[in-house]
Amino acid sequence: MTAEKSGADTIREHLKQMPTGPGVYRMLDAQGGVLYVGKAKNLRSRVGNYVSASGLSTRIMLMVSHTRGMEIVSTKTEAEAFLLEANLIKKLKPRYNILLRDDKSFPYIRLTVDHDFPQLMKHRGVREGKDSYYGPFASAGAVNETLVILQKAFLLRNCSDAVFKSRLRPCLQYQIKRCSAPCVGYVSKEQYADLLAQARRFLTGKSREVQERMAGEMQEASAGMDYEKAAGLRDRIAVLTRLQHQQAVIRGTLEDADLIALARAGDASCVQVFFFRGGQNYGNKSYFPAHAQDSADAEVLTAFIGQFYSTQPPPRLILVSHALPDAALLEEALTLRSDTKVELHYPERGEKKAAVEQAALNARQSLIRHLSEHATHSQMLEKTALLFGLAQPPARIEVYDNSHIAGTHMVGAMICAGAEGFDKKHYRRFNIRSAELTPGDDYAMLREVLTRRFTRLQKENPERTSWPDLVLIDGGMGQLSVATQVFADLGVTDQCYAAIAKGPDRNAGREWFHLPGREPFQLPPNDPVLHYLQRLRDEAHRFAIGSHRIKRSNAIRESGLDQIPGIGALRKRALLRHFGSSRGVEAATLGELEKVAGISTKVAEKIYKFFRNEG
Repeated sequence: MTAEKSGADTIREHLKQMPTGPGVYRMLDAQGGVLYVGKAKNLRSRVGNYVSASGLSTRIMLMVSHTRGMEIVSTKTEAEAFLLEANLIKKLKPRYNILLRDDKSFPYIRLTVDHDFPQLMKHRGVREGKDSYYGPFASAGAVNETLVILQKAFLLRNCSDAVFKSRLRPCLQYQIKRCSAPCVGYVSKEQYADLLAQARRFLTGKSREVQERMAGEMQEASAGMDYEKAAGLRDRIAVLTRLQHQQAVIRGTLEDADLIALARAGDASCVQVFFFRGGQNYGNKSYFPAHAQDSADAEVLTAFIGQFYSTQPPPRLILVSHALPDAALLEEALTLRSDTKVELHYPERGEKKAAVEQAALNARQSLIRHLSEHATHSQMLEKTALLFGLAQPPARIEVYDNSHIAGTHMVGAMICAGAEGFDKKHYRRFNIRSAELTPGDDYAMLREVLTRRFTRLQKENPERTSWPDLVLIDGGMGQLSVATQVFADLGVTDQCYAAIAKGPDRNAGREWFHLPGREPFQLPPNDPVLHYLQRLRDEAHRFAIGSHRIKRSNAIRESGLDQIPGIGALRKRALLRHFGSSRGVEAATLGELEKVAGISTKVAEKIYKFFRNEG
């Protein structure tokens, strides 16, 4: 009987045909899964180190022992190998690599160019055409706040081209002084182009020049006794000043740069990234990469930078908190991904050093908070497992709730929580589809949601690697009975599930827990596990209500006019063409409605009363 080859033997066999140039290698397990992705300047020399008798960490020795196959990709340069390695790690997420867990794209400010009156908007995702993009911003909140101030300062439109084309009168944005109303000719193409040029200069760091020009125009207007124009310019200068204060730079020497600082505590680390563009601070974000305890700081930071910029365009300057042995390779690789040369710098003195130290302080504080929250969360999961009779702490908890008003716009909602807290990328909304369901029947809604969810899991994940360890349902014995019947119908016999119902008068703290085969029970009002389960239930309730409101708002916008007796297709088209949207019709006064072609005084009154519940 032939003995199974060891991992080292497998690697030795591949070494016989291994090229000596640069490239990327993948270590595979017996099932073909990727254990590790690495890059090398000399593949044969680098991979040969794995069969050395000494110098390997315990983690790498374990990886070698599991290796049963290898795949090789040759590249022209080591820099290309570095970029390919980062892309493959992000895509494959090998268990023995350092992993950047959060790889969401960042929002940008986008200025369109294919229109006489370009649009100012928020953008996330792939860049399109020749439009101008400014960012990245650390959060959607930061970019939204900046957009509002830019609209006030430069009066650029944010409406879509379709809405712009259909406008017959200024919208609310003009009334609140956030737009110059180019849609109805209140500003010429040349005047709008000048506003656009000022916005571009401000976003590229020439804020002082823009404000000085505005100040000069304000003085001229005041001297010419055009006090209304002077007051408008004064207000625009004020909002720009406020934006600069909010986005103040840590030090005055940073134009376009990212600050990347690492803080470590054993096998846990935090990487803090600060974004500076045009001399302004666009916010910061914390990351908590996964790595082994024996990973060196420079190794963690290098891996993070490679994966982070595999989807983000790098700036011209990246300041780091640690000296990196592969800094030259990183610069070469990132320059390949950029339009300009990228410099990676470890400052040792001066204002840039102080800026990096400030970022490192933020990283340490974020790591302390993260570890504290994680420890508390882990304890809650352990106690939750004891409460519900689970063999180990649940890695995935799904919580279900429904929402509707008198049976209308019915929606089911599922939230997901695990070891890292709420996992919002796995939240799900369920539009209730059944035509036979009685409007407002909560039991039937829950039956449809659970049936759809677990039927799909049975089909797409029969090995049950992504099934919930615990299902929580907002409700009492009735909801529990529905779940029991659904699981029985689907042949699911080992799913742990429970219903959580508020006590008398729906008082929080007096909840009853219902589990199959057990008597209902309560937890002491101050029990930490009760508070944890309440947060899960409340998050599901919040998400369900939010989903219902979105559905209801969309229905009102889409069919609000259809619900008014006597409003046919022609009148609806005339109203939408005049006001731009159903919301504009809703906000119109009686006199404004009467001015629409084809709308008589009687019909205008009917529309006006409908939207004010007076009909």
